[in-house]
Amino acid sequence: MEQRETSTGTSAPACSISRVEHALGVLRGRWKLLIIHHLLVRQPRRFSDLEREIGQVTQKMLIQQLRALEADGVVRRIVYPEVPPHVEYELTAAGRALATALDALHDWSVQARHVDA
Repeated sequence: MEQRETSTGTSAPACSISRVEHALGVLRGRWKLLIIHHLLVRQPRRFSDLEREIGQVTQKMLIQQLRALEADGVVRRIVYPEVPPHVEYELTAAGRALATALDALHDWSVQARHVDA
């Protein structure tokens, strides 16, 4: 991987803007990070559990966001052949790998709050 010099004089891996744009595209949307967070806390989850946990999201929007995450390989939809249908969602390996990034966002948020105070 390429290295670049930072403002502090140390070297860091060069960042490919196209990869960052792709990652942001996968996560774009008001609800996707919350869905991923809830699946990181406990999985698998039924649709109704996610709907209850993310109270402000509409059913239509939750379905759209889950389908998009599934299409991007972040979430896996598991359908059990029962009546009534039983559907659960879980993170794929790619989805679970987002835990590090979400932890970093959390830490940044805590630090930024203390800087502004």
